[in-house]
Amino acid sequence: MEVKTIYFEKPGDQNTDEVLRIACKRAEELGIKTILVASTRGDTAVKAMEAFKGLRVIAVSHSTGLHAPDSQEFTEENRRLVESKGGTVLTTTHAFGGISRAMRKKFNTYVIGDIIASTLRIFGEGMKVTCEIAMMAADGGLVRTDEDVIAIAGTDAGADTAIVLRPVPSHQFFDLKVREILCKPRF
Repeated sequence: MEVKTIYFEKPGDQNTDEVLRIACKRAEELGIKTILVASTRGDTAVKAMEAFKGLRVIAVSHSTGLHAPDSQEFTEENRRLVESKGGTVLTTTHAFGGISRAMRKKFNTYVIGDIIASTLRIFGEGMKVTCEIAMMAADGGLVRTDEDVIAIAGTDAGADTAIVLRPVPSHQFFDLKVREILCKPRF
């Protein structure tokens, strides 16, 4: 099998529209019905709802309180827009964060979640995040673990990475399979 991978010259939100186009085309070719998209404020999720009409879109946000107690970065307006178009917004603990982040902050040490996240970042921030949101969605029962999905994420804002993968719950991380890299920054 030969599959084309697109490499962007620079990471960032200027790649978002092209990432959505590439992912939409591949979803159609493979018959993939579920799209996961990382979205901090919800802007990328709203764009994904337009790009993936007829498909199931799950927007995965930052966990509540990530940057300030009781705060949520995904705006209420964007949440309403996504949900009014049939999308789902998942807000939950980051698969690689959670307790690992608490240990790092309290004891100034790195534990397994931090190490795995840092290792995945050698392929780019988006690669780490796509794997993470797939596990978060599986943990929440929003995706099946016997069907491929497309996961989309980015570096800082917007989207610059898309992959096809077979999701697993976080306790089965080492069974997660990245099946295709559709696009990513070249760095």
